Amino acid sequence: MNSQFPRTVVGGLSLSRMIIGTNWLAGWSHRTPSADAMIKERHAAPESIEPMLDVFLSHGVDTMMAPFGQTPAILEAVRRAEQKHGRGMILIDTPMINVDDNPNARREAEAAIRRSREMGAQFCLLHHSSAEQLVNKNKHEITRLDDYTKMIRDAGLIPGLSAHMPELVVYSDEQGYDVETYIQIYNCMGFLMQVEIETVNQIIRAAKKPVMTIKPMAAGRCTPFVGLNFSWATIRDCDMVTVGCFNEREAAEDVEISLAALERRAPNVGVRSSPNQNQAAFGAK
Repeated sequence: MNSQFPRTVVGGLSLSRMIIGTNWLAGWSHRTPSADAMIKERHAAPESIEPMLDVFLSHGVDTMMAPFGQTPAILEAVRRAEQKHGRGMILIDTPMINVDDNPNARREAEAAIRRSREMGAQFCLLHHSSAEQLVNKNKHEITRLDDYTKMIRDAGLIPGLSAHMPELVVYSDEQGYDVETYIQIYNCMGFLMQVEIETVNQIIRAAKKPVMTIKPMAAGRCTPFVGLNFSWATIRDCDMVTVGCFNEREAAEDVEISLAALERRAPNVGVRSSPNQNQAAFGAK
C-alpha cells in the first residue's frame, strides 16, 4: 500500500498537507511564453491530467488549488478522478473578483463566489490580485474584506486570503478578519517574495491560521530535492506546501521527496542520467 500523506485541519476540514498546484497544468510557467505554450498544448484536455491525479490520490494527496473557473480541463480531470477513485477531492478556488465599491461590482463578486460553490469547491480564497487592491498599509487594514468573507460564508464556503503581499497575513491577524487560512509565497530562493525569506518565515510561524505555501521550487528555478526539503523543514506542522507538476512522474518524485523529508530519510528517486553513468561521483550503484 502506498504511504499516505500527512494531513492538517483548516476551518474544521481535514486536507492533505501537500496541495496539488496547477500553474504547470494551466500554462502559467513563470518562465517563458514557449514554456506556457508547451504546458497548454500538453494539458489542453483532461486526459493528460488524470494520470497525475491518480498518483496523488494513491498517496492521499486529495487537495487541489486553482482558479477553477478559468481552467475547465483541470476541473473535468478532477471530476473524472473523483468518479474513478470513489472519493471527493478538496478544492481551493482562488477566483478573481470585482472589488469596486458599488452595487454592480458586489453583484458580480457574489456571482463569482457562488460559482466556486457550484464547481464543488470547499474553500474560496480571493485571488491576490483582487485582495491586494483593498490594502491600506497606513491603517493596517484590508478595506471591506468582511463584505467578501461574508459572501463566501453565505455561499457555504470556507474563506481564506491569498497573500502575495506578506503584510496581508499580519493585517488580517491584527484585525481579526474572518479567514481560516492564508496563501503565501515561500521558497528557498526568495522567488517573487516581497521581503527576505527569513522575514516571511517569521510571518508564517506567527500566523494565527494555517498557511498554504506556494512556489516551493521557485517555478523550476531549484530542484524538487532542494526546494521541498527547505519548505518542509521550515514550516509548522499545521502548514501546507503547494506543489506544481508537469506529469505523473514528477508527481511521484515530489511525493517521495516530500515524504522522505518529513520522515528524515533519503528519498528513493534514483540517480540522474548522464552520457557516462559509470562515474564515482554518482555514488553507489
